[in-house]
Amino acid sequence: MRPGPSPCSDRSPPGSYPNQETPMNDHRRLGRDLDLFASDPLSGAGLPLWLPAGAAARHAVEEYLRELERRAGYQHVHTPPLGRRDLFDRSGHLGYFADDMFPPMRLGADEFVLRPALCPHHALVYRARGRSYRELPLRVAELGGMYRAERSGVLGGLSRVRAISLNDAHNFCVPEQVGAEVAEILGLIRAAHAALGVRAAGFRLSLRGPGEKYVGDEEQWRRAEDLLRGALAGIDHTEAPGEAAFYGPKIDIQVRDVAGREFTLSTVQLDFDKPERFDLSYVDAGGARRRPVMVHRSLVGSMERLFAYLVEEHAGAFPAWYAPVQVVVLPLDDRQAGPAADFARDCVHAGLRAEVDGAGSLGARIRDAARRRIPYVAVVGPREAAEGRVSLRQRDGRRLDPLPGSAALDLVTAAARPPLG
Repeated sequence: MRPGPSPCSDRSPPGSYPNQETPMNDHRRLGRDLDLFASDPLSGAGLPLWLPAGAAARHAVEEYLRELERRAGYQHVHTPPLGRRDLFDRSGHLGYFADDMFPPMRLGADEFVLRPALCPHHALVYRARGRSYRELPLRVAELGGMYRAERSGVLGGLSRVRAISLNDAHNFCVPEQVGAEVAEILGLIRAAHAALGVRAAGFRLSLRGPGEKYVGDEEQWRRAEDLLRGALAGIDHTEAPGEAAFYGPKIDIQVRDVAGREFTLSTVQLDFDKPERFDLSYVDAGGARRRPVMVHRSLVGSMERLFAYLVEEHAGAFPAWYAPVQVVVLPLDDRQAGPAADFARDCVHAGLRAEVDGAGSLGARIRDAARRRIPYVAVVGPREAAEGRVSLRQRDGRRLDPLPGSAALDLVTAAARPPLG
């Protein structure tokens, strides 16, 4: 039996729908229809290409997550997506997780490995210098790349890929801080889910099972499992023996895809093992050297899995703040092209994603905006152009009375602002 996946892993359902037609809201169908992402044999299976529309939505979500984390005291880092084989020997991944990893690459006397997780590099960030208890908790975050050697038969769309961009963080704290730290992480997960429109299907406490695939001693596991049970007090959840990572138990927040299949989106894990393996320490108030606890967490999992879910959950009609195009400006004819371009330029300068569409009949352009799930359509006809106004149509079909350009801009900007409070 293979070890349980890494705590910040990207396990998700296979991409195929055997013996049934692909649902209309399947993210692969919508991804093609809305030009969000594509695949190409020259790139390779499980290596999707994010097209401009998909990349715009993804960038908006990434910026939101970084700001949410920054406000919560996280410090962001950049670490390389590969490292020497020795790093992953030290972390335990090669010993317990090798089936999920690409084979090592030899360069001179060294062997390098594409990382299957970010935690080994974040352990190196922690030990880059000495640490005091006064610095803890230290929250290190990164939206970084990692790689999994998935079999071609389970790959599909964005839900199961080989190159993964993970919203990841590792919080280093003293043992007495663990309960508060996990509670705060769960609060951040709830905030991110609410902002993105994620509906959790349930909470799962993933525990150690029988066998020898788990590292660490009995007391470490008991402490970690008890701490996570305490964090879930009052929260309806299930327990799943055998679903823990090889080095610690975890809280998994589950969601369901359009076919009703459940998978993990967000996760929190306690780890007493990595601090031992990497000889991590801090100096306590009495001057003694102590081991920190390492808390792995991902608020929304990988960008690939997240968007596979979001595309299906919203049927491509993302909330305005991360819609690929937030407003499209439609001149009635060529005579309003100048004022339409001016309003679009004002939108762009205000931080909105806006464009002008002047080709074809107005009706056809409005229908195309609806097909693309654009939240706002701004129509500029002769009267609007003469009065410096625009007529806004919302995605749900509602029409607003013509507004001065500045008022229309304020309205769209407020609606398209990320919900950070």
